[in-house]
Amino acid sequence: MTALQAALLGVVQGLTEFLPISSSAHLILARAFFGWEIEPRFAVAFDVACHIGTLLAVLVYFRREVTGLAAAAVAPRAWRGPGGDAVVLRAIVIGTVPVAVVGLAAADAITGSLRTAGVAGICLAAGAAVMLAAERLRTRTRRETSLGAWEALGLGVAQASALVPGVSRSGAVLTVAMLLGLRRERAARFAFLLGIPAIMAAGARATLDLATEGIPSGGIVLMGIGGVSSAIVGYLTISYFIQSVSRRSLDPYAIYRLALAGAVFFWAAGS
Repeated sequence: MTALQAALLGVVQGLTEFLPISSSAHLILARAFFGWEIEPRFAVAFDVACHIGTLLAVLVYFRREVTGLAAAAVAPRAWRGPGGDAVVLRAIVIGTVPVAVVGLAAADAITGSLRTAGVAGICLAAGAAVMLAAERLRTRTRRETSLGAWEALGLGVAQASALVPGVSRSGAVLTVAMLLGLRRERAARFAFLLGIPAIMAAGARATLDLATEGIPSGGIVLMGIGGVSSAIVGYLTISYFIQSVSRRSLDPYAIYRLALAGAVFFWAAGS
């Protein structure tokens, strides 16, 4: 991998992490389409570095919300109280459990056999179908501060499903939240906040793995380039998506997912 390739993959990550079109699928497909060969162990670590870049973008953009959640976390009464930050914090904690369980139980499959263009294509198409349905099945008037424990667990399961390339972390949580009746823009905000602990955990695990197994020559520099470019582009993408999602449906993203899935299947059939 060259520095330019690392920067371009970081841009892909920053654009696709916060749009409901699956960043992991785009990273896999970009490498497959352009023939950018990356050692599998380093490919996962590089992906996580790009995710950490987008994590920084989330923390900066939602700094007020994160500060409120942190204050609620250290206030014992907040965990039992009805306050908005307390409800969101409890929902995030509950919603993080499924991704932790699935990540530990199926780590080898997630980082190995499932990271293929074919799997990404199937999940892109399936996610598009659910997204189109979510836009049409419910009236959405709720906020994330009304989420119950079981609803938070369901959103956590949706996030866990996004460990499979092509599902999309933000897209899965956003879609399920809309099916639960949350307004589109509030669902998007919660989806981004819910992803913070999962991305932190993935980054910590990849760091431990790299410390144990070693980093390829030049790997740190390439990971840094990818992380920085994904952070900058990610921040701009969050700003755009939060403003646009309150006014526009998710249909264009669903159509894009279907078109990309079709391109994947066409490419796979001809290769």
